[in-house]
Amino acid sequence: MEDGAVYNETTEPQAKPPRRPFGCTLRHLWGWRLPTKALQAILSLLAVICEEIVEDCITCGGLYFFEFTSCSAFLLSLLILCVYCTDVYETFGEDKVQAV
Repeated sequence: MEDGAVYNETTEPQAKPPRRPFGCTLRHLWGWRLPTKALQAILSLLAVICEEIVEDCITCGGLYFFEFTSCSAFLLSLLILCVYCTDVYETFGEDKVQAV
């Protein structure tokens, strides 16, 4: 008896997981969390746009700080949406995602 024959008879090929378009899933960000994160991204983008409309200012320090925080909030909320709504969460694992 050939070793390969015994091995082939007792094992089954692994089934491939079903493909999702663009790897999108809502499994990790469901319920009220998804609309909240989407609203956060929209409002922070709106804040960046409103800040860019301002043409003249007397003391611009506060405006620059507002620009920095609103742009940072927009980019971080997009990052969170991308991580939790794609296959990145499974790729890196829950421990590493929570650490970041």
